[in-house]
Amino acid sequence: REIGSIVRSLGCFPTEAELHELLAKVEEEEPTGYINLEKFLPVMTKVLLDRSYQPIPEDVLLHAFEALDKNKCGYITKEELVKYLTEE
Repeated sequence: REIGSIVRSLGCFPTEAELHELLAKVEEEEPTGYINLEKFLPVMTKVLLDRSYQPIPEDVLLHAFEALDKNKCGYITKEELVKYLTEE
């Protein structure tokens, strides 16, 4: 269930469809909710070396932060960021 978080923490940002394809490569024949590390490592190594997934474009990230900057001051505080990441 957390494979998306794991893959994104490695700097890869696949679409949901790409994530499902990746999951199909590493999942056991009978899905258990867990992934075998021995299956995951070679697949993820290839993904990283091939740079299979493009990073999120800078303008998209900037637009997302602008949407969070309700006061239009050009930044959000640490407290605001924590709130958005944990509550909303």
